[in-house]
Amino acid sequence: MARRNKIYEGKAKILYEGPEPGTIVQYFKDDATAFNAEKKDVIDGKGVLNNMLSEYFMKGLTQIGVPNHFIKRLNMREQLCKSCEIVPLEIIVRNYAAGTMSKRLGIDEGTQLPRPIVEYCYKDDSLGDPLVSEEHIAAFGWASQQDMEDILSLALRVNDFMSGVMFAVGIKLVDFKIEVGRVYDGDFQRLIVADEISPDS
Repeated sequence: MARRNKIYEGKAKILYEGPEPGTIVQYFKDDATAFNAEKKDVIDGKGVLNNMLSEYFMKGLTQIGVPNHFIKRLNMREQLCKSCEIVPLEIIVRNYAAGTMSKRLGIDEGTQLPRPIVEYCYKDDSLGDPLVSEEHIAAFGWASQQDMEDILSLALRVNDFMSGVMFAVGIKLVDFKIEVGRVYDGDFQRLIVADEISPDS
C-alpha cells in the first residue's frame, strides 16, 4: 500500500494518512528512548516486535468488548487504525510501586499496591509529561467528568485483561500506560483505547 502524507512523527511511531477517510497507518520505529528522550538508541527489530505485540493485545481487547483503534496489521511494521482525536493525557495504571511512584512516595520498589492506582500525566514532551490531578484536567478542559469516568473504566478493564495475560506466562504486570482517543458519529462521541500496547507502554 502506498503511503500518504505524514501526519505525525513521535519517539516510537510515525502516523500516515490512511487509504480511506477516518483511517491512519501507524508505523513502528526501532528507535528507543528513556527518561523523556534524554537517552536514545536504536534496537534492531524493536518496531516489528511492538507491532506484533500491540496487534495481539488490541485484538484481545476487542474480543472482550474494550473498544480500540486497531483495524488490522498491514505488514511487519505497520497497522491500519481508526483515526481519533487523542485526549492529551497519558493514563498510567500501577499494580506495584516502581519508578517515579517509589521516588515520590518513598515506597520500596516492588511493593504490591492494595489496589490498582490510576494516575494521569499531561502529554507534553517539552514539560516532561507532568503528573496532573483530575482538578487540573477539569480546569483546563482536557476531558469532561464523563470522559474521566469512561477513561477510568477503560484503564481498569485493560489492566484486568493485561494482568491475566501476563500472569498466564509468569510475568508480573508492574505498571503500564495507555492513551485514549475520541471518535465521533454525528453528535455522539465515545472514547477508545488508542496508540499502542507494547513493551513501550
